[in-house]
This record gives sequence, C-alpha cells and structure tokens, in this order.
Amino acid sequence: MVNALITGTNKGLGLGLTKSFLDKGYKVFATCRKMAKAKELETLSKTFPNKLKILEVDVVAPNAGESISNFLKDEPIDLFLNNAGTIGLRGQGFGQVTTSDWLEVLKVNLIAPLLISQSIIENISKGSEKKMFFLSSKVGSIADNSGGGMYVYRSSKTALNQVVKSLSVDLLGNRISVVALHPGWVRTDMGGPNALISIEESVSGMIGVISRTTLTDTGKFFNYDGKEIPW
Repeated sequence: MVNALITGTNKGLGLGLTKSFLDKGYKVFATCRKMAKAKELETLSKTFPNKLKILEVDVVAPNAGESISNFLKDEPIDLFLNNAGTIGLRGQGFGQVTTSDWLEVLKVNLIAPLLISQSIIENISKGSEKKMFFLSSKVGSIADNSGGGMYVYRSSKTALNQVVKSLSVDLLGNRISVVALHPGWVRTDMGGPNALISIEESVSGMIGVISRTTLTDTGKFFNYDGKEIPW
C-alpha cells in the first residue's frame, strides 16, 4: 500500500486529490483546518475507514509541524502533497497592499510548507517513492508575468518555488524528488466560477504528472498537463 500525506483536504483540490488517491488504493493521511466544515471528508472516512486518517490542524499554528509528525508516527510517506494555500484578500494591486495581509498569505503559502517538510522528512525518507509536490501557481513564474499586480499571491508562490528548488538540491542525496506543480485555473472557491477547468480535470492531470515524474525531474515546475513552466 502506498501512503500519501495531503494538506488542506476539506474542500476543492485537496478533497479531489484525496478522493482520487483513495480510489487508487492509497492510504491517505489528510489534514484539514476545521472538521466542522469538512462534511465530505468525514463521509469519505466512513467509506474508507482503514485507508483515510484525518488530522484537524491549522498549518500556520506554532505546533503544526509537531502535530503532523505525531499524527504520522513512524509511518513511511511515499507521497507528500502540500495543497493547503490561500489567495488572500482580492485587493492586491499597487497601492492596496498592507503588511498584515501579506504576512498572513506568506505564513500559509510559504512558511508552513517548509516547516511541515522539516517535521516529516524522516517519514518521507522511509517511503519507497520519496516524492514531494508543492501546489504552486503559474502566476508565481517571473518569466510568465506580463500582467503585473497580484503582489501578495504572486510573491508567495514565487518564494515557494525557491523553497522547492532549494529542497530539491538539499534532498537529492536522500533520493527525494521535490517538484512545484501548477493545478491550472480551477473552478474552486479560490479560482472562482469563471475558471477554465474543473476540479476533476485538474486532479486527473496532476495525478498523471505525479505518476510520471522521477528523480530526474526534481527541482522542476510543471503545469497540470505535464508541460514545464519557466521559473
């Protein structure tokens, strides 16, 4: 049985990824911020009582990494999917950005993923696949930025990409692959109703990328359809 750890699973892409991996026979360790708002996830746990384990944790809490480590215990983790993220407030144009708004997004999108990674690295090292994927965004690509604005969200994903790159270098000796993954513009609460693709399309594409990538792809940035995105 392959073990996966997925953060931010109460709705949207996180929930969709959880469903798909359970259907594929994975054992999924899922984190969510508020179980009271995770009714579908709770229902899944009744359908897959031996394959889905849920931890209620806020990834920005001071003890989040320790809580997740204790939750996993000595379980090997073959696949880590850092999905938890936030877009922040909608007003992110020049002249609208505030320190407090920016820091809140950086805590979720940048700092938490690295701190969690540090806490679970022994579990990853014990896994057979040794894959780490961080859901990033194409808007974090400096080369692709032709529209400006979105200072808070763009910068948080650009910085996350740098974390991914550094992790890919630092963990190469452990034969752990680390990849940034863009899910596409998806019809979720974050993406909005006018987004281009459904959750199902995004999840299917991302799982395809996840299954195909090897250690030779570590440190790269992929679109959900498998195309490489420039940093």
